Amino acid sequence: MGILGNSGSGKTTLLDAVSGRLEHKDNFFGEVYVNGRQLKKEQFKDCFSYVPQNDTLLNFLTVQESLTYTALLARQKCSSNFIKKKVDAVLAELSLSHIADKIIGSRTFVGISGGERRRVSIAAQLLQDPMDLTSVDTRSKERELETYSRVQIIVSAYKNSEIFSKVLAAIERTKCTKELPPIPFKSKDSPSTFSKLWILLRRITRNFSKDKMGIIMRLFQNLLYGLFVAFFLLRLKSDLLKGAVQDRVGLIYQCVSAPPYTGMLNAVALFLPLRAISDQESKDGLYQKWQMLIAYILHFLPFSIISVAIFSTFIYWTVGLYPDASRFGCFFAVVLASHIVGELLTLVLLGVVQNPNIVQSGAVLLNSAGVVVGTGLLRTIEEMPTPFKMLSYLTFQKYSSEVLVVNEFYGLNFTCGGPNNSTAVSSACVFSRGVQFIEKTFPGATSRFTTDFLMLYAFLPGLVIIAIVSFKIRDIIISRQ
Repeated sequence: MGILGNSGSGKTTLLDAVSGRLEHKDNFFGEVYVNGRQLKKEQFKDCFSYVPQNDTLLNFLTVQESLTYTALLARQKCSSNFIKKKVDAVLAELSLSHIADKIIGSRTFVGISGGERRRVSIAAQLLQDPMDLTSVDTRSKERELETYSRVQIIVSAYKNSEIFSKVLAAIERTKCTKELPPIPFKSKDSPSTFSKLWILLRRITRNFSKDKMGIIMRLFQNLLYGLFVAFFLLRLKSDLLKGAVQDRVGLIYQCVSAPPYTGMLNAVALFLPLRAISDQESKDGLYQKWQMLIAYILHFLPFSIISVAIFSTFIYWTVGLYPDASRFGCFFAVVLASHIVGELLTLVLLGVVQNPNIVQSGAVLLNSAGVVVGTGLLRTIEEMPTPFKMLSYLTFQKYSSEVLVVNEFYGLNFTCGGPNNSTAVSSACVFSRGVQFIEKTFPGATSRFTTDFLMLYAFLPGLVIIAIVSFKIRDIIISRQ
């Protein structure tokens, strides 16, 4: 059967409507019958599938892996042997068995051909067991004879009817039949929410683990920046005339402002293809968009921890920050939170903003504004106008910078040249102890140390919740397009 029409005439919209992908639309007219039984709108998704125009597949997975994860998401309480047989049968049906172990590929690295990608997308839909009435199943001789006979009956009935009027008459006759065949709904044994999260996490990790260069960059991107900073600073001094305060303030400023940027870059580079796939597969009812989001967050957390640990270990001990293991642990925890917040903030924007360039620009702008308003290192918060002072409490940079300043300066003692310094030189020796700098720049920060630390980490679950809401909103936005 073919659906013909000019571009924009509604062919795809019709398919979206019948397959239940436009469930938020209310202005539908017409009826859908299967085997003479009328379907309710909420039942469309449970019965129909169709392959969209664009292929949305993870580039680094093999054909077999891609279909296996789809089968796992569609089936519950099925043995691995059953899943394998199901996938192997679909591979054989679509002549994909010979490329089962080849990666999908992309424009930048070679994989399977365009036609093979198309057949993989078809195979992913067939794994959900949709309304198959007009094709011959060649997986076994018995099924081939049965389905071939059925197709011949359909063809014969169609040939003996007039193209339009007799079809309508046949439909009306079927609707009046007393004993109607059942509606062939899709399988209802989909996995639990936790199982879907676990499957999605495994699939994401399996896909990205094959990008060796990408893994290396994710682990060492913060270190590369740390090498530049360490080479520029060399070693922190304790003499005020040699930049003891200025160098430490500059380093803290960089440690607060730079890690969120690497998190933003990761989210834009890695999550965009996952977002495209979740848009597609969520329409098929395999899972919800927010579940892909949570799976990605669980995936990137270990990489963030390792990357920031490498950076923190190098920069802390190389430039000579306060030599104490517990303070190093606090430094690492603050930089880690800042890095993760940057990635989560970008994920929030990716939920409601389609254009990745706008997302990246927006995330950079928000981070830059937070650095200016929240750190108090460009201008002390006490000297800021009241509106900016109020806004500073909404920035994670306020809490991270206060914690790092107290963590580094508390307990430090400074020198200021030699005993024979001139009056002009001595006038530059404002501080003799680090706590004096803390009280001048961040009054009361010493007593707020624990509170600031907890407030900083409160941003993490807060942004995760906002990101989930953002992708719930994305469901509504996409359904209305």
